[in-house]
Amino acid sequence: MSSSSILRIAARAQPSTFFRSNGIRSLTPRASNAIYAAPALFATSGSANSFSTSSARRVDKDGEEASTSHEESFEEFTARYEKEFDQVNDVFELQRNLNNAFAYDLVPSPSVLTAALKAARRVNDYPTAVRIFEGIKAKVENKGQYDQYLEELKPLREELGVSLKEDLYPEESK
Repeated sequence: MSSSSILRIAARAQPSTFFRSNGIRSLTPRASNAIYAAPALFATSGSANSFSTSSARRVDKDGEEASTSHEESFEEFTARYEKEFDQVNDVFELQRNLNNAFAYDLVPSPSVLTAALKAARRVNDYPTAVRIFEGIKAKVENKGQYDQYLEELKPLREELGVSLKEDLYPEESK
């Protein structure tokens, strides 16, 4: 049979849906009536549409619905991010946590930055450690605040051997 004959036969075949509404996929040609169940990956707890379109409810320890308008204090923010940086195991988690911490309308405390620098050392990511100081410089209101952060973090910076961008590229830092 020539290749053009095969293409004509394929073009005349009846269209079929790839997935059916009940989560079962036809794995045999249309001529056969046998239908085989899809692998367990496609089976979803008895229902083809098991995804929820409503938001999850937060419940407090007493079983009552928690308020979503809770304002996190700076101390709670600091404790949460210290804990998250202490649990970092790879570069992706470190950078994601840094992006989240710097996305707030505040400058993270030196203790959070210490945990972030130690996490950068733990995952062996020197460039991110340098970028932490660039993030501080971008977040503070003036050079005096930046100098205070540098003074506070100087012992750790020297211990870890982290240079500042302005030390690495002095001509660009003007």
